[in-house]
Amino acid sequence: MHPRASRLATPGRRDFIRKAGAATAATWLTTLGHRAAWAAGSDAPEKKEVKIGFIPLTDCASVVMASVLGLDQKYGVKIVLSKEASWAGVRDKLSNGELDMAHVLYGLVYGVHVGVGSPKKDMAVLMGLNRNGQAITLSKQLADKGAVDGPSLAKLMAADKRTYTFAGTFPTSTHTMWLNYWMAASGINPVTDAKVIVVPPPQMVANMRVGNMDGFCVGEPWNQRAIIDKIGVTASTTQDIWKDHPEKVLGAQAAFVKANPNTCRAVMMAVMEAGKWIDANLQNKAKMADTVAEKSYINTSADAINQRILGRYDNGMGKTWDDPNHMKFFDDGAVNFPYLSDGMWFLTQHKRWGLLKEHPDYLAVAQQINQIDLYKQAASALKVSVPKDPMRSSKLMDGVVWDGKDPKKYADGFKVKA
Repeated sequence: MHPRASRLATPGRRDFIRKAGAATAATWLTTLGHRAAWAAGSDAPEKKEVKIGFIPLTDCASVVMASVLGLDQKYGVKIVLSKEASWAGVRDKLSNGELDMAHVLYGLVYGVHVGVGSPKKDMAVLMGLNRNGQAITLSKQLADKGAVDGPSLAKLMAADKRTYTFAGTFPTSTHTMWLNYWMAASGINPVTDAKVIVVPPPQMVANMRVGNMDGFCVGEPWNQRAIIDKIGVTASTTQDIWKDHPEKVLGAQAAFVKANPNTCRAVMMAVMEAGKWIDANLQNKAKMADTVAEKSYINTSADAINQRILGRYDNGMGKTWDDPNHMKFFDDGAVNFPYLSDGMWFLTQHKRWGLLKEHPDYLAVAQQINQIDLYKQAASALKVSVPKDPMRSSKLMDGVVWDGKDPKKYADGFKVKA
């Protein structure tokens, strides 16, 4: 039995997903005409089986659904999914070639490329996988003492002196950068005023339960899981730190991309189509939540996934709201385009917090890593719109605008830094 058959446990779900996949495929094939036939002739994928690593997080969904819906086969490749235990493991397996690609942290890819915390290896970002949808959780004990957001946490830390421990998912991770940015915006220096440790995402809740940390930043469903288990509260969503921020990417070694451009394009098209399928309607989102909740993927209950994926938030303290800026996987391609400025931002934060000792050539590094030309080919084949400018402008929670135009000045301009 093919593994994807066993994963879709019930006949109803199997039928729905098979029919949905077939309908999606039929629609797209009609739209694409000859362009769907990437698998023919010189466009044939160089490598037919592609091993893709993922971490148990809601934002692995487009990679998982590309496989489950059979969209990979439509483009002449077979995605072989590999569930990984930690981001360090993903880094090592990408670096040594055990994985061809991975659902991976934006900042991790950049860190490896410039040699922060690991041997230097030329890396590639093929496309963005999602925007938004992470959060910062504070322990119930802190919340009971009045620390429920950045300012009240700063006040408690100033009044009740001790070592406060927070967790990110990896030293160069998106999550450590969101956590640091959020704390710094309230005057807490994450380097001198707190201890920031690394904990793999699926282990966050268990570590908070036994008192190993006061707070953490992680992707879903682990923030919602902390609320369900009554051990933590949501102090901030990451979309409140930076609306429509970049998050996970489809990453690979630069050498793999150079040797297998057609394979990469085929996988990108399958994953982009899966992202479009997820974003299309509530029914698809619910089916996705049921699927990725299973043991072979995230291994949690669907109720830890399905509310926040719809933007229905509960902070664990009685406040509920509908957030239009919830996790997106496609958004007419805006999610997937690998903006140069997005990658550069992580380097500015690595410099801000002392991970980089000198300023890199921010733009040159981003141009090396982000595979914009290959992405444009995949997007064009799917008739997905592509932004005119590879840079974009955003205002973050502290009112500071990031547009990628003067990264050195931006990186050095923060009052709170290492």
